Amino acid sequence: MDVFIARQPILNEHRRLFAYELLYRGMDNEGEWSGERATASLLSATFLTEGIEVIGGSKPCFINFTEALLLQNVPATFPSNKVIVEVLENTAPTPEILKACQGLRAAGYTIALDDFVYDLALEPLVALADIIKIDFRILSEAEILKTQRRLARFPVKLLAEKVETYEEFHLAARLGFKYFQGYFFSRPETFRIQELEALKTSLIALLAEVSKKSTTLDRLEHIIGRDVSLSYKLLKYINSSYFYRITTIESVRHAIVYLGEKEIRRFLLLVIISEIATDKPGELIRLAVSRGRFCELLAQEGGYATMTEEIFLLGLFSLLDAMLDVPMQTVINQLPLSTMMKAALLDLTGPLAPFLQAIVAIEQGNVEACIVALDELGVDGGRVRRLYLDAIAFTEALMQF
Repeated sequence: MDVFIARQPILNEHRRLFAYELLYRGMDNEGEWSGERATASLLSATFLTEGIEVIGGSKPCFINFTEALLLQNVPATFPSNKVIVEVLENTAPTPEILKACQGLRAAGYTIALDDFVYDLALEPLVALADIIKIDFRILSEAEILKTQRRLARFPVKLLAEKVETYEEFHLAARLGFKYFQGYFFSRPETFRIQELEALKTSLIALLAEVSKKSTTLDRLEHIIGRDVSLSYKLLKYINSSYFYRITTIESVRHAIVYLGEKEIRRFLLLVIISEIATDKPGELIRLAVSRGRFCELLAQEGGYATMTEEIFLLGLFSLLDAMLDVPMQTVINQLPLSTMMKAALLDLTGPLAPFLQAIVAIEQGNVEACIVALDELGVDGGRVRRLYLDAIAFTEALMQF
């Protein structure tokens, strides 16, 4: 059985990462999994096989638990600081369920109620919950306000699901939501769209220089050497435990020779991207890096082994419009990109489009769309979980520096 695993970020009101929700299902197209089977496969993959530190990093993960799994006390077999127990909307507040939730809460677990729609009968369960998730696309603003009044006497925090634009984020924040799930942060803030600032223009020019295939190691050394911050970050990076070095590298030149052209170019790209997005949620950078790495791995698996560097850029650059709050056309006009790259970034067309379609489908939990894109690339769907987790591990390692 091939298992599809992905994660969706959950941010707080300051747009900082609070947790992830883990998504999971089979990829065999043999119908819907049962909740028990899906959760068991997820827990096996994330805790027993991969390690929750890889997919969750330092943050806890929301995981769906069915009524049967709650009654079996399955959540208690995993660390309370790594798991947020998500009670599904079809779980009835029977005495047995309430007792199970009481036990989990007493043991230090955080309890969330999924897809909550108020019903008086649910109040005993609400009293045990820490977080209540409300689908922002199902309930109207008036219905949300009514729900809030009914929940006012309970010390719960509200999480808005499916928040897809900054306008929705700001509305949810005004309504008192504390947590936000959705990809609003990966889109430009339309009310801020403007001409590029001078500093950002300089960074885009540097990004263009580093992206050129003709750029030499001497040129890259010159770029790093004239910037104290870049030099410091490079030496910190190269001497970190990530490389398991015995001796210390003390010069920029030595670091460049050690890493080689491909890796030093990649290092510069990631630092520049981080500088460009300095006023954006950190999760946006993490998402861009993981997209780049995942696309690169797909290229290695498919028939694009000679284009891995370019396809890494495709994923990395796919969020530049959100980082800069300008239309994608404005950004790519200033970068030395091929016609195929531009078509994929602008319109999701051309031979490279399936790379972006595959990773976006994973982020959205759309297995069917992911399979279609993988088929176009000639990549075995059974490899997608391994590639996705590799991309996450790569990203988490880089985000430390």
